[in-house]
Amino acid sequence: MRSIRVVTGFLALTFVPSVLASDATSANRANASGTSQNAEFTTVVKITPLGSHDGEFCRFDRALLLEDPDGTRLLYDPGRTIAGPDDPRLGKIDAILVSHMHGDHVGDRHLPAVNAGECARPDFSVSAVPHTNSVSIALKKGAKIITGSEMPKFFAAKLKAKGGDPGLSQLVRFGASTKINGVSLTTVPAAHSNGIAGSMIGGELGALLDQSGLTAYAGPPTGYVVQFSNGLKLYLSGDTGITAEQKTVVNEFYGVHLVVMNIGDTFTTGPREAAYVVNELIRPAAVIASHANEQATENGEMLPGTRTAEFVQASSMPVHIPLSGNTMGFDGNGDCHAGCD
Repeated sequence: MRSIRVVTGFLALTFVPSVLASDATSANRANASGTSQNAEFTTVVKITPLGSHDGEFCRFDRALLLEDPDGTRLLYDPGRTIAGPDDPRLGKIDAILVSHMHGDHVGDRHLPAVNAGECARPDFSVSAVPHTNSVSIALKKGAKIITGSEMPKFFAAKLKAKGGDPGLSQLVRFGASTKINGVSLTTVPAAHSNGIAGSMIGGELGALLDQSGLTAYAGPPTGYVVQFSNGLKLYLSGDTGITAEQKTVVNEFYGVHLVVMNIGDTFTTGPREAAYVVNELIRPAAVIASHANEQATENGEMLPGTRTAEFVQASSMPVHIPLSGNTMGFDGNGDCHAGCD
């Protein structure tokens, strides 16, 4: 079984100077090495999963906190595992990325507190509709919401309805890009659905949609390519099947180094399909598994017989397991320098 080691912080090296003159050269070399390594860790992109249960990869875990070396902090698909805008894990948020409008990604409800319920059945008893968890977090943090398709209009209306600035909802279309400080963002196609549930619309229109078994149109769903200031290029798949753009756009044009790949099956690529995407179409240096729709770990150890284990086995590059609260640090080539197994 693949062993997962939890690292709570980045490496720190301490050197004790020797009182012997003959050791001076060795001490200087050691100090120089330590300075170089510490400097290296200041240039990594930090990726912290914000799941439902500390130290585990659980059924509804989607949210990731992405921090650039310049301090820019992005929240990806807040979903249900962020315990509202006052979740102490959030800190400063500059922008929120929402791949599509399904409740487990935008946040139709959420935890009352981290670790509520069980890993396989988290307690999502707090309703976030009609405004959504993503909008509530953006208002609290003064963060932008950056989306593609027709989603920006929805978020702008929700921000305005709650007394916020609708201008914080910003559009980035396929083939275009926008910047948040030193971080460049673009949306890329995803093969999935993207309806807005009536409960998120609210009022008479929302009730009529629910009664009719319909959803509102939000345009195509998206993935993202995020380019960080240290050179790292990251693909966030969102919910998707296999697409031609994973090869032509994500690989051949952007040349991404690191992939966050949804593997949950039925609703998105399963482990076999996801492994084909990373092995044959994108070929990144490393992958972070996501959206497994299962309890994938227990006590931080990957469970055998899970979709996650199948994906790890089928992938030809390192697959990192997103244990909630565990910060991973990646250099500009997609190599992990801290917090990985």
